[in-house]
Amino acid sequence: MTSESEDVLRRRTAHADFRKRLLQQKELDAQVWAVRENLRAAKKEYGKTEDDLKSLQSIGQIIGEVLRPLDNKCVIVKAIGPRYLVGCCSTVDKENLTSGTRVVLDMTTLTIMRALPREVSGYFCASIGNL
Repeated sequence: MTSESEDVLRRRTAHADFRKRLLQQKELDAQVWAVRENLRAAKKEYGKTEDDLKSLQSIGQIIGEVLRPLDNKCVIVKAIGPRYLVGCCSTVDKENLTSGTRVVLDMTTLTIMRALPREVSGYFCASIGNL
């Protein structure tokens, strides 16, 4: 009988140890998941920063306004003077290029490099700040 009671005791301790280690594993999995989420967010922020730096280091760029999208490849853009029939960089979402959208054109190739947010008057922003 003592051997049976020793077996039962060993099984119970082994089962308790197993459950304890299983809980530790779950906690470690949650920590790994959180670290991976932080890494994804950091990579996304790093990519945005790199893009901003590239745009600052590039040659001059022209700001224009989309007059009319013709198809998925060509768009008519009005810059400072003339109107241009331009293409679009592959990173730009072509669905967002509607009439009136402000865009940045590469000075050498006249390719749309990115879409800009709407232009807001400084007077308008100052009046909101006084409210």
